Amino acid sequence: MSCRASAEAASNSAPAVVSKEGEVRAALSPIIDPDFGMNIVDGGFFKDLAVDGEAGSVAFRLELTTPACPIKDDFEKAAREYVTALPWVKSLDLKMDARPPQPLLPDDSRPSGLRSVSHVIAVSSCKGGVGKSTTAVNLAYTLAQMGAKVGIFDADVYGPSLPTMISPEIRVLQMNPETKAITPVEYEGVKAVSFGFAGQGSAIMRGPMVSGLIQQLLTTSEWGALDYLIVDFPPGTGDIQLTLCQSVAFSAAVIVTTPQKLAFIDVAKGIRMFAKLMVPCVAVVENMSYFDADGKRYFPFGKGSGERIQHEFGLPNLVRFPIVPELSAAGDGGRPVVVQDPAGPTSQAFLELGAAVVREVAKLRRVPQNCVRYDQELGALVVRLPNTEEDFLLDPATVRRNDQSAASINEWTGERTLRDSDIADDIQPVGVQPVGNYAVQINWQDGFSQIAAYELLDALPRLSPDDALARQQLRARLAGIVSGSGGSGGEPEGGPSAAQQILQNAQGAPSAQSAPQN
Repeated sequence: MSCRASAEAASNSAPAVVSKEGEVRAALSPIIDPDFGMNIVDGGFFKDLAVDGEAGSVAFRLELTTPACPIKDDFEKAAREYVTALPWVKSLDLKMDARPPQPLLPDDSRPSGLRSVSHVIAVSSCKGGVGKSTTAVNLAYTLAQMGAKVGIFDADVYGPSLPTMISPEIRVLQMNPETKAITPVEYEGVKAVSFGFAGQGSAIMRGPMVSGLIQQLLTTSEWGALDYLIVDFPPGTGDIQLTLCQSVAFSAAVIVTTPQKLAFIDVAKGIRMFAKLMVPCVAVVENMSYFDADGKRYFPFGKGSGERIQHEFGLPNLVRFPIVPELSAAGDGGRPVVVQDPAGPTSQAFLELGAAVVREVAKLRRVPQNCVRYDQELGALVVRLPNTEEDFLLDPATVRRNDQSAASINEWTGERTLRDSDIADDIQPVGVQPVGNYAVQINWQDGFSQIAAYELLDALPRLSPDDALARQQLRARLAGIVSGSGGSGGEPEGGPSAAQQILQNAQGAPSAQSAPQN
């Protein structure tokens, strides 16, 4: 990712008098944030400008959305280059900093221990043994190395792994006598809380008791001001996961899996659980994806399931990790691999994951809440894709028929199992809500919950407003004909009724209902 700049076209009119401050702003305006699509001046990054025209000195600061911004060095380099290129500038004092932690929700709506935490991020998997805890720990330390204030919470009471994977000097959680809150342990600049630091031995407790304990540990610890709090979920989609998501406002989730096709089913289950709880998934980690030997790359567990996940759920970030002995050895030794070997290839892969998480979480603050809505009068879905200014219409039945989930496509063969005739032509959505930056969740009259990627919606055949209105009026008229006839409204033995045939013709040929499959 790099800063994009475009030169302003020269004006043919007489030049207007521009102040020195205006010249500095104009010099910086070509620097575009590639994620938000706006320049750093209009985006609110540019702060505290001070200009002394006679001395030729300029001072300002760039306030980034997060100290872990993966392109902060690019911003600084471009800003220095453009401002010092002004002929009258002799000196530049540029400071780079970041906004203080700002929770997505108001302070009083969060538990006391989390009120100064900007983003709580879940790292989850639906089955154990896929490297979830290894991913969570190394992601936390990667974000810290990128400049963020980070904490990590181990939510697995039955088998806490954090005490094995890090080696803090103080290995027992302490209680603050004044606030009655838990003081996290700290290792290499990252705060950490785990049930394993509370005492020895594994816990034998019932589900509700465990959920309550985990919730208390998470929400009453003195986390302080954090940019990111990584929560290492226990495997599965049970009571603990639901309780955590319902009691804490998670900003996003990272799903960890392995390449097997069987694991795809579990990944889909996890993504749907988070979608129902309004927690967008921003990245998928495919662990143990491959290994290199004899100059070749081998995929012992197969490949392709990662791309399927991206296509079905509209997730842009798929990070693959190889099978490397040093990754697990570092964790077993109490020193994460990104701390032990920050310049190594495995650490660079975690840097890719960290940059993706930072980028997607920052964009979540600007996600429009009405990208897709249902227009009752037109009987159509009104879609406005992110970063666009135009609306277009889609037939609800067409969207429903093009579901990409395992409920509609055989996960083993890739063949479509949902037939167009399985879906009523007049089906309507009963609820639409965004799922992160790249998809929406549509709840349908037939009880099905569909996650539709914006990429899919953009590829479907569109309706004109006139066609949509005419179809809706025709449906209403035909409904009156059927109800007035006293019949059941079903098809006669000889085939569809004349009224139904008219409606089918108005909707177009059946072949136009389904988009081509990739």
